Amino acid sequence: MKILITGANGQLGQDLQKECKRRGIDYVATDLLKNNLRHGASSAQSSGFTNNQQPATNNRTSQDKQISSLADSQFWQKNSSNNKQPTTNNCSCSDVPNCEPQATGHVLHLDITDLRTLPKIVAETKPDAIINCAAYNAVDKAEEDWKTAFMVNSFGPRNLAIISEELKIPLVHFSTDAVFDGTKGSPYMIWDTPNPLSKYGQSKLFGERLVSQYSTRSFIVRLSWVFGMGNINFVRKVIQWSKDTEELKGAADQTSCPSYTVDLSKAILDLLHTGAYGLYHLANSGFASKYELARETLKLVNWKGKITPVKSSEFDSAAHRPEFSAMDSFPLKETIGYELPHWKDALARFVKELAKTTDN
Repeated sequence: MKILITGANGQLGQDLQKECKRRGIDYVATDLLKNNLRHGASSAQSSGFTNNQQPATNNRTSQDKQISSLADSQFWQKNSSNNKQPTTNNCSCSDVPNCEPQATGHVLHLDITDLRTLPKIVAETKPDAIINCAAYNAVDKAEEDWKTAFMVNSFGPRNLAIISEELKIPLVHFSTDAVFDGTKGSPYMIWDTPNPLSKYGQSKLFGERLVSQYSTRSFIVRLSWVFGMGNINFVRKVIQWSKDTEELKGAADQTSCPSYTVDLSKAILDLLHTGAYGLYHLANSGFASKYELARETLKLVNWKGKITPVKSSEFDSAAHRPEFSAMDSFPLKETIGYELPHWKDALARFVKELAKTTDN
């Protein structure tokens, strides 16, 4: 089997490559490379804070970043009077059409929103399956930059669905817990009715519908609060912030399922091999608020400061987010034969791996 991975430079894409290597699965890694950028999709907000302690936006240049809304720093506040004005890394975009695959290391340039060139490039790689990790995850920025969010999260997946259907191969596409409004009060099932509160959530939901419409061999997999070694994420930010302050505040009224990319990657490949197409919820077991996730992270790194639970209303944000968007993974275990480990177990393994990397 040969798998085409889009958004391969993101944290999920990187761990999928590692898992493919471990299993001896051939793959082609692709991403929207910087020098060929057509859209200014940014990742989640940076950890910078202005003098009034409002976070700044760090605009990135990759379509692929699988950093969920968990990493949005508006839900975190350093209690320090020495906050410096952060810098914003604005990256300009060129609108040069990409006609041929271009490699950087082992990653080929691929713009999933460009239906003119996408079929030719995908056909040249001759994949047996496509796993789409490409996404626009700047939740707040999407409120204004909604056209880009919809191009990457809706119409890009549509394009891949059209091509995968023509090639008669499976497509794995990722969505989000942000398709729900968080008012249910208990974990969401796959059959619960979505009602997104943000443009980001709307773009992901519309992407689900387009993939279902154009592909008869699709896995639509909703993820939540993803963390991994590949890129900056909420857990890494918490550890970073803890080095500069003795007090932190975290939102206690936003709850979902933290998910480790190592565990996700294994389950995704196992799910792909079942051929049981459809909609799935995929996350580590259990759920936590952002405050609880950060508290557990800080305990693992032996931080001696004080962390205080607060309401998310204390922080300004352009996008509305669900208060309780935890997802029930039924029938994932019944399909692949197991459920993912508890999020605390996953977090401990991630922090341990992160410490090894830092030591080296």
